Amino acid sequence: MSAPTRTVAVVLAGGIGVRVGLGIPKQLIKIAGKAIVEHTLESLQASDLIDEIVIMMNAASIGELDHLLTGGQFPKLTRVLPGGETRSDTTQLALAALDGDDTKVLLHDAVRPFIDHRIIHDCVAALDSYDAVDTAIPSADTIIRLGETGHIDDIPDRSRLRRGQTPQAFRLGTIRRAYELAREDPDFRATDDCGVVFRYLPDVPIFVVDGTAENMKVTEPIDIHIADKLFQLQSASLALDTRAETLPDLGGKSVVVFGGSYGIGQSVVTLAERAGARVHEFSRSTTGTDVRNADDIQKALDEVAASEGRIDVVVVTAGLLRVQELVDAPLDGLIETIDTNLVAPVVIARQSFEHLHRTGGQMLLFTSSSYTRGRAGYGVYSATKAGVVNLTQALSEEWADAGVRINCINPQRTHTPMRTAAFGDEPAGTLLAADDVARVTLNVAASDLTGQVVTVQVAAMRHDDVSA
Repeated sequence: MSAPTRTVAVVLAGGIGVRVGLGIPKQLIKIAGKAIVEHTLESLQASDLIDEIVIMMNAASIGELDHLLTGGQFPKLTRVLPGGETRSDTTQLALAALDGDDTKVLLHDAVRPFIDHRIIHDCVAALDSYDAVDTAIPSADTIIRLGETGHIDDIPDRSRLRRGQTPQAFRLGTIRRAYELAREDPDFRATDDCGVVFRYLPDVPIFVVDGTAENMKVTEPIDIHIADKLFQLQSASLALDTRAETLPDLGGKSVVVFGGSYGIGQSVVTLAERAGARVHEFSRSTTGTDVRNADDIQKALDEVAASEGRIDVVVVTAGLLRVQELVDAPLDGLIETIDTNLVAPVVIARQSFEHLHRTGGQMLLFTSSSYTRGRAGYGVYSATKAGVVNLTQALSEEWADAGVRINCINPQRTHTPMRTAAFGDEPAGTLLAADDVARVTLNVAASDLTGQVVTVQVAAMRHDDVSA
């Protein structure tokens, strides 16, 4: 009985990122707390159809990825090899490093981090019937062709046009043969690998699987912002997935909640205990802990570490909201708002890092829907909540190499004592329940997300109308 055909994913990371304009190779740019290439690797690593992963890296920056080989996060990653001067040079170097003409090879751009399991499956499965496979999506735009004078000389039928993506997948012997023939052509030029097969092995049919609009390539500066938003949408999807009355398994986890005496914090404490965690709550009213005071925070964390031997999750729900226009608000009240909502998360983050570093743990902060636009009457509150978002995003990058995750929960209007004190009674059905927000919080705590702002919306969490 012959051995099963192996499938190798080759991640093409040879670009230098000139167009993104950030001075580093684009595959090393961090989005949502990780380098783009790491997001790409996570998708390939998670696929049961991929047996091995090889990275072809920009030769000048190859040392930047050494840690991926030793960290244990990507056991399928076997080699990081230097790429060539051009895309086709890099592909040929990769092909030379692989064995077996029948091997299935997926060539994928490192800067397409949103490749999903369905695309991987379709490409691998298609290689059972074809020797060459492309990934593409329909063109939403009309494509025009210019003549030598700069005038339009053709407008092709858009219904038959596609925009190429990756992976491009091949039987190894087929793509090798195509490049062997290409090297004999003094006029050889190629921008993608299917084009090499199309030109030099015209009798080999190239099957096309459907890509997705999300499977974008990060090339231009605006693409970085779009990719960041796509990761936020993924985290929003996680929030939607938690509408059912389910809790993650937090058995054996040690959870610390600052500000857990009422509202969302109290719900986090209750549900985390129900999920199996050992929970320790600290606040001014229950333990005399001032979340703005570094000594108080260190004492609380040391106490938990001594009793539990570990800290896996730190949640900061403490907050202060007073509705009053800036010029009418007393200065000491404004300072207290800033200290409670922004300084306290900074202090807690600083003091928690070493504990979370030991466990590969996670910190969860809280923002408000007002962080996207300051609200009259509580502009300082909105400003602090915007600061918490920026703090989350920055620390996700600072802490990524240490394996510490940090995310931010963004609940829409929530029925809590703090909100009632600020706005009075509000119509039923217009506010989130604190338990709903807490449940999303705990599911994020159990996830691999980092650097994300996870929005919890009223309509999405209404169990009587989940289609809203």
